[in-house]
Amino acid sequence: MAYNSWILSAVTFIYGFAGVLYIAAWIFREERPAGLATWVAWIALAGNTAGILLRWVESYQLGEGLGHAPFSNMYESLVFFAWTIGVIFLVVERRYRNWTIGAVAAPLACLAMAYASLSPDKSIQPLIPALQSNWLIAHVITCFLGYAAFAVAFAVSILFLMRSKTDAPANADRRIDIPSAAVLDELTHQLVMFGFLFLTAGIITGAVWAKQAWTRYWSWDPKETWSLITWFIYAALLHFRMMRGWRGRRIAILSIIGFGAVLFTYFGVSFLLAGLHSYGAGT
Repeated sequence: MAYNSWILSAVTFIYGFAGVLYIAAWIFREERPAGLATWVAWIALAGNTAGILLRWVESYQLGEGLGHAPFSNMYESLVFFAWTIGVIFLVVERRYRNWTIGAVAAPLACLAMAYASLSPDKSIQPLIPALQSNWLIAHVITCFLGYAAFAVAFAVSILFLMRSKTDAPANADRRIDIPSAAVLDELTHQLVMFGFLFLTAGIITGAVWAKQAWTRYWSWDPKETWSLITWFIYAALLHFRMMRGWRGRRIAILSIIGFGAVLFTYFGVSFLLAGLHSYGAGT
């Protein structure tokens, strides 16, 4: 096993440990495990970053023509997905000074890494011709920043639906208690807006890449079609919020439905529907 795989395997458990600490802090309303959880999550993110960079370097060490950004298969994309989730939820946590989002977001990063570890072959492989393009990095980064924002929005929406209608006890630490409904609602909107912009950029860069690789911008490939369906779901969410004044529970439910579409676009299409993107399911 390459060094990057050892590091990334350890990162899986570190994200998981962070998730356990976040959940414990939330349940027992203790500040100490929450603070420790943040440090552990940052360590996981640092390891995640190191693993990605090391894999990138190792690809160039395998021989001429093999070096490439580590975004070319399901294993690599899942590792990057976990990294983007980690970045976004830690930034949100720092911005809002509240640890409860990590109770859902850190386990999502752990699950992405755990699923990546099930890949039968983690070795670095040469790029197939369709992936030999400078658009690969732009397309993957924009798409997964969008996916990660939707994942954290999903976590916030879950918290919104779980939030008790009664206020927390007067002596509760507000950094551990679930934020107010208004804060969660606004945060969901901000994350969806962020994700929507990057998903749009991902679809555009993908179209340009498709023109270069397959001589046409759009082919109604299953992943292209489901990316568009996902785009329309989040476009509808933003439309209903800004034009119809939707707030709260309806927005949270739409956010959860949208993330379901993201998961099907990412996993379901790769494994269930044959198309130009089928290489994403394997190595």
